[in-house]
Amino acid sequence: MRRKSKKPIRRKIVLRLPDLDHAKSAVLCSLSSPNSRRNYKFAMEQFITWYCSEPRLALNRTVVLRFRLYLESLGLAAGTINQRLAAVRRLAFEAADSGLLSPKLAAGIRRVKGVKQLGVRAGNWLTLEQSRSLLEKSDGESLRNSRDLAMISILLGCGLRRAELSSLQKEDIQIRQGHWAIVDLVGKGGHIRTVPMPIWVKSAVDRWMLAAKVADGRIFRAVSRHGSAWGRGVTESVVWYAVRDCARRVQLDHLAPHDLRRTCAKLCHASGDELEQIQFLLGHASVLTTERYLGCKQNLEEPVNDRFGPLFNWKRLETS
Repeated sequence: MRRKSKKPIRRKIVLRLPDLDHAKSAVLCSLSSPNSRRNYKFAMEQFITWYCSEPRLALNRTVVLRFRLYLESLGLAAGTINQRLAAVRRLAFEAADSGLLSPKLAAGIRRVKGVKQLGVRAGNWLTLEQSRSLLEKSDGESLRNSRDLAMISILLGCGLRRAELSSLQKEDIQIRQGHWAIVDLVGKGGHIRTVPMPIWVKSAVDRWMLAAKVADGRIFRAVSRHGSAWGRGVTESVVWYAVRDCARRVQLDHLAPHDLRRTCAKLCHASGDELEQIQFLLGHASVLTTERYLGCKQNLEEPVNDRFGPLFNWKRLETS
């Protein structure tokens, strides 16, 4: 008897909501960073909502190009558009890997290019005088003021991210080589670094821990309306609101915790610190990221190779 020929596997070209939800769950399970999961989830849900609102479109390269035009019409930045396109590419890859989408269509989606970013965004940062004024206005007699002052001191003096600040433990602050430091801090992407802590930052943290009676665990706690500390920690949103409220006292609008991290880098660079040491402080995997933070440009008026002086005396040859 002749064996029956196997039917070729037919992959879908139009994905419905259950298929998209399955691929979205597969993408989220493959990500280890909570921030990446949050950003990818938002981007994929935005695409799924837009895709399902259209009349049964095939999920292919043309559809993703139309989605890119939709994102551009919203006036989003190039980096934001490229991040959401990356989530769509990952969604198509997982759908093809799960047998829900044709591999040819997934390969076409992966060839969709992002938006070119023209120029470099300068970002926002404070001057030295503005930083001092922010710390002075953050100080006060209440327990909440002590906490907010300690938070802003760490953001300005140590350049931490708000996620790193909210998860900071009392045991993380130790003495290394005769200097206070945040030891073995796990940052973005799982990178581990040790961050030096200036003595004025340590004083602000000690004042808060003494007033809030923090003996172990997370350093920063929530403060009730009655002025007492409670709970086992704070969220990243608490850090964001603390910075916003303190910035309003000095009439600074649109100031975010990451702007204080950028300010720390700017002040270090203005003080003459080496770019490599600033990279270690911020925990950047590449020095190019640190250069973008600082907006570094080549200085031809005062070149760095003129600072160590002449290495050879040419006048001695002329007189000989």
